[in-house]
Amino acid sequence: MNRHVRLLMAGVLAVALAAGLAPAAGAAVTLNGAGSSFAAPMYYKWADEYHKIHPDVSINYQSVGSGAGIRQITSGTVDFGGTDAFLTEEQIKAAPAELLHIPTLLGAVAISYNIPGVKTHLRLTPKVLADIYLGKITYWDAKEITSLNPGVKLPHLPIFVAHRSDASGTTNIFTNYLSKVSPEWDKKVGSGTSVNWPVGVGGKGNEGVSGVIKQNPGGIGYIELAYAVTNKLPYAALQNKAGRYVLPTIASTSAAAAGVAIPADYRVMVSDSPNPQAYPIVGFTWMLIYKNQTNKERGDALLKFIWWGLHDGEKMASSLLYAPLPPSLVASLEKTLKTVTYQGSPIL
Repeated sequence: MNRHVRLLMAGVLAVALAAGLAPAAGAAVTLNGAGSSFAAPMYYKWADEYHKIHPDVSINYQSVGSGAGIRQITSGTVDFGGTDAFLTEEQIKAAPAELLHIPTLLGAVAISYNIPGVKTHLRLTPKVLADIYLGKITYWDAKEITSLNPGVKLPHLPIFVAHRSDASGTTNIFTNYLSKVSPEWDKKVGSGTSVNWPVGVGGKGNEGVSGVIKQNPGGIGYIELAYAVTNKLPYAALQNKAGRYVLPTIASTSAAAAGVAIPADYRVMVSDSPNPQAYPIVGFTWMLIYKNQTNKERGDALLKFIWWGLHDGEKMASSLLYAPLPPSLVASLEKTLKTVTYQGSPIL
């Protein structure tokens, strides 16, 4: 990765760590969003770039986690919610009005670690990763790990497990994957935005988990790839379903969604892909918006921002290590956005 990209990512994430973009002075319309920290680096970038083109519109996004984003959009306190976990049937029924899932990006969940003296990409299998999070493998020089990494000198150092403390879409992607690859994990822990962790220490947001890893020698945690790169944390090559060890990259992230049937409501998980080129811990991130907008001006500004994001914004995805959506999916989303109404009439 070149120096320019690293500086860009560092700047965007510094804003994220400052807890959101403040509404710009003089903006005629301020759109409020909250939720996914997984998608936050991209949404901050989108908000900044969009305001340069449309100075009358400001986007204030708060990186508070998918669970909080879902709560805020269903309570009507934000214009859009960010989530990496699609709504359950119960959540859909509990919402005050019909919500639409608008996928915006594909992202990889990196398994990062802080092992003194080790900067290489360790190889990990699904079983080893699950056993670390189950508390069954507790030292870095355990034979289950050293046998996968000949030539790497791993210290006799306790593994310090980090996980999310808040309701998290990143957790949903990670635990969805573990439930697919480990029957024991599926039975004992399961998947969701929040689970009862067998071991470990929690951090709030991808930012918090990154901090826990960095501050604790022996640390391991799951974070969106941009956070791993920005924090200069090494990350693992995971064995995928085809038996290959694959690093999280834009190409291997895109490969996870290749050939996947996308349902009409866009609620689908793409972890543990059978594609031999795919990195296995990948997921969509969605914006949640109401199909019937209650304010015409804000609804118009919101739809135009999302439309811009799905077209011009997608071109920026790779700069922050996200994979852009396939053109066929963007075409479908264009039709979906045209169904959004104000008082029964389409806004776009």
